Amino acid sequence: MLVTNRFVVDEDVAAAFTERAHAALAALAARPGYLRGELVRALDDPRHWCLVTEWESVGTYRRALGGFDVKVHATPLLAESIDEPSAYETLASAGPGGEVSVATSDRAAGPYR
Repeated sequence: MLVTNRFVVDEDVAAAFTERAHAALAALAARPGYLRGELVRALDDPRHWCLVTEWESVGTYRRALGGFDVKVHATPLLAESIDEPSAYETLASAGPGGEVSVATSDRAAGPYR
């Protein structure tokens, strides 16, 4: 499961934002089910940032949001993200040079439903 939280951050507060984002990423990374995460910034417009995390499942992500450190460090930051869908389930994947593996959706029977 992939979670993307996008932010628009004025350059004069970017240093404070990145400090808070690092604390949020560390809090999320300490939770069970966390696989990886990154704080990224757009090359074309440095005001646009994204905190991307990957989780074993929807359940591990939702349980992570209940952790004390996450509530203190991540939840306030995530509340400032652009109001749009942020959690995505993996429906297909492929490694470098690999074959595409299709998964079924947790939402309904069959792939891509």
